[in-house]
Amino acid sequence: MMKKTVCFRSNARLARQLWGGLSSVATRTLKDLTAKYSFSVAAGDLQLLDGRWYVTHSGLLRLAFRRGCWGIEANLQEQASDLAAGRWVFKATIYESATSRGFVGFGDADPSNVTPMVRGAEMRVAETRAVNRALRKAYGIGLCSVEELGAFVGPSKSPYAPASSNGSRGSNGSNNGQPRLRDKLCLLIRQYNLDPNLVKAYAADFCGTETLSGASRDLVESFITQLEKSAKENRDGLVCKLNSYAQVPEATS
Repeated sequence: MMKKTVCFRSNARLARQLWGGLSSVATRTLKDLTAKYSFSVAAGDLQLLDGRWYVTHSGLLRLAFRRGCWGIEANLQEQASDLAAGRWVFKATIYESATSRGFVGFGDADPSNVTPMVRGAEMRVAETRAVNRALRKAYGIGLCSVEELGAFVGPSKSPYAPASSNGSRGSNGSNNGQPRLRDKLCLLIRQYNLDPNLVKAYAADFCGTETLSGASRDLVESFITQLEKSAKENRDGLVCKLNSYAQVPEATS
């Protein structure tokens, strides 16, 4: 079986389209990640936030599949968890082979260390974080994963992030050190394999504007929260709803 390789030039070109100009450090890091792990920007394996690369949960799972991972085990740590307070702790173990002793990772989540977009899903976030940490240990990945990030990504806005189309800190911008909403939306689209054009049409309808760029940041945040909730709970239903936006009514005479 021929091994499918990921082209660094394609990765870099798409990264610039998504996030604007890349610094020399970000470019070198992307080249190393492409060569060593075959991470693909198009597949959603990587995310650039505040000028730094982060690996995604889906990217780690695809890497594990390529490396022939034998098994993943995740268990709730009841003694360390506080269900009444919404605090969950999981332990994950990655078995590279049938004879592997396993690589262990722990993950925790509570309302204080998750973004508003995933508030209420702390249990799933904790499990994902544990699996991500174990996978990163198993395959020697020093990058933090997107899902392990807390409520804030970093202390300042990335100097390499492109300005919003209207020149203001609007729906696509970031003025508090959090990930840009456009990046969040792109990540969801790739994670759940959604049609970006239909998502944009749905977003504009949800926000009551002609285009997504014309909506306020609060409306866009509400849409992203609704989109993720729908994708998690009933992706087929969401796809059906998105397809309704592809039906262009015929003009009446």
